[in-house]
Amino acid sequence: MQTMTADLPASVNPAPGDLPATPIRFWHRGRTVQVEGALPTRSVLDWLREDARCTGTKEGCNEGDCGACTVVIGELDDGTEGAGLRLRSANACMQFLPTLHGRALFTVESLAAPRGGPLHPVQQSLVECHGSQCGFCTPGFVMSMWSLYERGLAAGRTPSRQEAADALSGNLCRCTGYRPILEACDAMFRPPPQPLDRAAVVQALRALQTAEKGSRGVQLAVPDPQHPQADGRARTTRYWAPRTLDDLATLRAAHPQATLLAGSTDIGLWVTKQFRDLGDVIHLGDVGELRQITERCGDANAPGGWLAIGAGASLEDAWQALERRWPSLQEVWLRFASPPIREAGTMGGNVANGSPIGDSAPVLMALGAWVELRHGSALRTVPLDDFYTGYMKNRLGAGEFLQTILVPLPHPDGPNPPAARLQVDKISKRFDCDISAVCAALSLGVGADGRVTLARFAFGGMAATVARARGAEAAVLGRPWDEGTLRDAQAALQSDFTPLSDLRASADHRRTVAANLLRRLWLHTRAHSPLPADALRVFPLR
Repeated sequence: MQTMTADLPASVNPAPGDLPATPIRFWHRGRTVQVEGALPTRSVLDWLREDARCTGTKEGCNEGDCGACTVVIGELDDGTEGAGLRLRSANACMQFLPTLHGRALFTVESLAAPRGGPLHPVQQSLVECHGSQCGFCTPGFVMSMWSLYERGLAAGRTPSRQEAADALSGNLCRCTGYRPILEACDAMFRPPPQPLDRAAVVQALRALQTAEKGSRGVQLAVPDPQHPQADGRARTTRYWAPRTLDDLATLRAAHPQATLLAGSTDIGLWVTKQFRDLGDVIHLGDVGELRQITERCGDANAPGGWLAIGAGASLEDAWQALERRWPSLQEVWLRFASPPIREAGTMGGNVANGSPIGDSAPVLMALGAWVELRHGSALRTVPLDDFYTGYMKNRLGAGEFLQTILVPLPHPDGPNPPAARLQVDKISKRFDCDISAVCAALSLGVGADGRVTLARFAFGGMAATVARARGAEAAVLGRPWDEGTLRDAQAALQSDFTPLSDLRASADHRRTVAANLLRRLWLHTRAHSPLPADALRVFPLR
């Protein structure tokens, strides 16, 4: 059930449970929407099409690959440009409705002009550049372009063609092709600007915030007829969205069986594709402390200090922070899924999920990262390369959660000396928005005498978990970095992993590619005539 309201109560009635019960409230199309009785796993896409009757947002793949369901979510953020409002694109098919609480939802209907009025510049540019044929994918393109449009206006410049291509990497078109759509991305900045009235949105979101002052977060308790209990009665599914780290720790310790939900870019597929029962859900997205990225003082493991990435920081923010310190990560950042996935998903979720083909873990392992785990008030740290114990298994105990990813900052005496070379190569069938067959993150240090002083070679897609190639590392340490050493490392690599064959690549292909990526590293770093970084790159970067 949903209701539309402009006047919100100053408090909510208490309900049994760990937190006060709260309806789901968010801003959409100029109004505050209040939803009650929705299952925690109801998708934003289903709510839009079936309840709100906003059918401009389309259902395509229902797994975040086609972009037909792209929407934009706004949230209060005083630390960014844009009058305290941050906009991020997301796939509505994978976002659960309760995660919109306290936020603003923008859909293609949000761009609609008064009856008889002109189209928004984004829409008009698609018309003039012939960027739509069947039109099914068009609303998703419109929303990705609108997000780009708002960023361009905020920055005071027109994004480059390559930046536009990056912004559209999560949207598929099978009719028009991308040339006219990319031309529309440039043309939409030519008419007089038509920016979002951010002040009005911020005012509405602050009103929501004020109405819930004193509330400790959202709790839902909804009967789920699809999952009956043994006595035949509908089971009650509970959903919590704590707002502080301490509340999260308390909830997690009390409900160790609950599913931890961050960006929903993976767990969303458990529901839409695998039809899994999540049971109770604890959402991390409202815990501001988990979204912070800071620097910490150094210690014996990191003399130069730590880059502390909160487990709830978005993939986009986390990759940006890493790339700022290691510029060679730009390509893998841009190729890590699409903007809607990177802006919704979290690096902590990517690491904790433990997929052997996740691209974060190889990079973090090559940088010597640690993970900070929390149970109640107790903290412990574990090297990332010792975190995984098997396929999709890790060292998290019952009631424990990943709080922070710790990456040693560059320092001459630390695990990441400034002179070390970090090279990351992602091998996949598509350049953009694809899952890796092999991902190699290779960190190499060579001393003044030409001998290898540092070798951390981490690979994804080669085993049941992301792991370091210990044999290949041992084959190069302390030896001259020449072709003979390279060949020994390539030989040792064959014993480090026993890859599987699947739809993405055969085992033999993976072995060959992994060995070739070691050679690629050598070609870039050999003592005589090293190749520049662009020499082996096919596609340009921004």
